[in-house]
Amino acid sequence: MRVLTKDILSAAEEGKAEVEVSGWVHRIRELGGVVFVILRDRSGLAQLVLQEKPDFSLESVIAVKGTPALNEKAPGGAEIRVKEIRVLSRAAGDLPFQVNGDVSKTGLEAILDNRVLSLRNPKIRSIFKVQATIVEAFAEYLRKADFTEIKTSKLTAGSTEGGTNLFEVEYFGHKVYLAQSPQLYKEAMVASGLERVFEIAPVYRAEKHDTPRHLNEYVSLDLEIGFIESEKELIELEKGLLAHIFDEVARKNGKDLEAWNASVPSALAAEKAPTVSYDDALKIVNDEAANSKTKGSGAVSRIFDINPEAERLLSDWSLREHGVDLVFVNRFPRRYRPFYTYPLDTENSGADGGAPVTLTMSFDAIFRGLEITSGSRRQHDYSAVLETLPKFGLKPENMAGYLAVLKYGCPPHGGFAIGLERLTQKILGLSSVKEASLFPRDRKRVEP
Repeated sequence: MRVLTKDILSAAEEGKAEVEVSGWVHRIRELGGVVFVILRDRSGLAQLVLQEKPDFSLESVIAVKGTPALNEKAPGGAEIRVKEIRVLSRAAGDLPFQVNGDVSKTGLEAILDNRVLSLRNPKIRSIFKVQATIVEAFAEYLRKADFTEIKTSKLTAGSTEGGTNLFEVEYFGHKVYLAQSPQLYKEAMVASGLERVFEIAPVYRAEKHDTPRHLNEYVSLDLEIGFIESEKELIELEKGLLAHIFDEVARKNGKDLEAWNASVPSALAAEKAPTVSYDDALKIVNDEAANSKTKGSGAVSRIFDINPEAERLLSDWSLREHGVDLVFVNRFPRRYRPFYTYPLDTENSGADGGAPVTLTMSFDAIFRGLEITSGSRRQHDYSAVLETLPKFGLKPENMAGYLAVLKYGCPPHGGFAIGLERLTQKILGLSSVKEASLFPRDRKRVEP
């Protein structure tokens, strides 16, 4: 019976006469007439000891029978002294890059062009072990909070948020679009009586970005909850959710974090992350930028929006002042939020004393210099939404399904979405969000 490489040590300690392991040939080394082969499977690495040179190459798939023996110098503290080898699949010798080498020396394009092969590298594969824990922890936390998991259509008749960043699809003679977000469906499910729902699914953005922080297809961790008063309840919910995710990653993925020299904030630190208003955030980042300038880092232009530089400065400020590089920014001006965002009753005087600006019950979560979440309380009043739609260039006749949700009774509600790949990227300190996608899609890449 096959055992995993991680079980070889216990088999040796128990004195088993024979075990069978199988996997990929990770490394071959000849030393003084003895050949050492490092075998790799999903659980780790194991050392095989052979008395003659094998007739297979790196990355070939083999099955081995042999005697387990203790050896503190071997991976995992034990090895297998081989009695029998079967070659299940021979690998060609012209590997496009060194699978068992240092992946930092391999360019990102080569890694993505040869994705299945690159995923054999234990360090690269560890990215997706961490990601699997994030997904599991997200769902676990919400199920315990009485949320229901849903799955919504990814083909829609129009835009969720307004704008033109949509992928058009031909659908039986009609034009439909790939969903930017499950937003409207989440709201419908709250109104249906489920009250608390979440979804883990891909979303699509036809944005012509080519940066380390953007994907055109990504996985969104979405939730929506009914009967709330403001976005502050959502922020507290996300703090608890992220605290649980960080705690689970720390508990389950210690070796994966170590591979990337990474760490996660403690649950306590995440729960104490600060919340600052949009206007206060701009003051903070401009003060931070000015302080940086006085330290001789060069001229710094005034920052007028929460742009990538502002996100970095806010995270640095939060880490210094609050001990965690996680910060929530709320009360965004209405012009920066979708039509369904609930407005505040009050207005500010404008960032620089200009015309009054309507604020909203909205927020972003910024983690280690990158926005990972956007959320808000939603407008649930039917007549208010009818009045708002034209201001966002939307026509009521094109939103009939959504309006029906509100017309027949919908509770105050709100929600948010976390970008799975972005959260993974920032936990591990990856240079590009594409590294955190199994098969990333951007302006240039639709394969493999």
